[in-house]
Amino acid sequence: MVKKFYTEKDIEDLFASGVRSLQVDEDIQMTGMAYEKAQRLGLTLLTNAPDQPPSAPVRPYLSSAGSSSAPRPAAVMDKAPSLQADPLKDSVLAGRIRAAVNARLGDQIDAQLLDTIIRRVLTSTGLK
Repeated sequence: MVKKFYTEKDIEDLFASGVRSLQVDEDIQMTGMAYEKAQRLGLTLLTNAPDQPPSAPVRPYLSSAGSSSAPRPAAVMDKAPSLQADPLKDSVLAGRIRAAVNARLGDQIDAQLLDTIIRRVLTSTGLK
C-alpha cells in the first residue's frame, strides 16, 4: 500500500474543512511540524501505537506495550544498597570507564550515579 504523507499545511487544511480526528497507522507519515500543528489545533490522532511524535526516538525500554525478551532496566531505588562487595565495582573495565568519565567531566557527575550507569551498561552488554 502507498504511504500518505501529511505536512503542517495538510493538517491546517483538514482542520479548516471540519476534520477533528485523523486515523494514523503505518501507512500514514506525518512531519514533525504536522504533528505539532495537530496537537496545537486539538486534532485527535487515532492510532493503536503509543502516542509518539515522528521525530521522537524509539525507546522500547520505556514502553510497556507488548512483551519483549529484552531485559527491562530496574529502577534505581528498587533495592536497598547491598553491603556485599560489588564485583563490577572492582572490575578493570569498570575502573577504566570510571576514570575516563571522571577525566572528561571531573566532579560534575555523582559517583554513585556513575557506578549505577556503568553497572547497568556492563550487565546489559553481557560484560559482567
